[in-house]
Amino acid sequence: MQILLANAKIMYDRANREPLSTPLFQSVADRLAAEMAQMDVDELARQLDCSRKLAAENWKRYQEFSCADTMPAMLAYNGQAYKHLKANTLSSDAMEFAQEHVWITCFLYGLLRPMDAIVPYRMEHCVTLEATHDKPVSQFWKDKLTDVLIESVKADDGILVHLSTEEYEHLFDWRRVTEEVNVVHPLFYVRQADGSLRMQAVWAKACRGAMVRFFLRNRIATPGELKAFSHEGFEYSPHHGEEAYPHFIRC
Repeated sequence: MQILLANAKIMYDRANREPLSTPLFQSVADRLAAEMAQMDVDELARQLDCSRKLAAENWKRYQEFSCADTMPAMLAYNGQAYKHLKANTLSSDAMEFAQEHVWITCFLYGLLRPMDAIVPYRMEHCVTLEATHDKPVSQFWKDKLTDVLIESVKADDGILVHLSTEEYEHLFDWRRVTEEVNVVHPLFYVRQADGSLRMQAVWAKACRGAMVRFFLRNRIATPGELKAFSHEGFEYSPHHGEEAYPHFIRC
């Protein structure tokens, strides 16, 4: 199985772990970063839809993009999913397994393997550049990433576990992905006092990261084995969902 996991906006400044690999689309990321580096802080704030303070921080990052210290992608992010993935505590064997089975989606590098060497950055789906032919970056990546993802899944066992988020589906021709490989999309719900189920973003992100950790530590080989996953009260519910959408519910 191959796993799709989203990146996070919050990143560490540095992290150490060897060896590092080269991102598949490093040259593309370099071109995008070079154009971002030409913007002033106000233009970055507009393009990234963020505060001027955040824009100033990322202006500095893009100025130093080619010379900043690199770190493994899976250890670089510090969002909710990655706090529960706890990649820095995984064994070398688990990280080697991750390198073969996990793809991290992002708008700057496209697709990353866990040990790919990256630097801190911020990129949003709506950014348009000359390098993207004035298309939003999410549309720009579609033609480049779709075949890569499909071929990597087919070269494995034909199963993709979708633990990324909906906005990153736009990086691909998602209809082709769902038609050409078997996509399993785990969903995480909290049971409300009235018995209804509600998806809460913070919990969903936490469970996605924790499920990747479970997958790597146990070297999961089939979707059925994911049903043994539990985290912070979330358990598989055989009475909800379907094979392609297994439900994990916290009561």
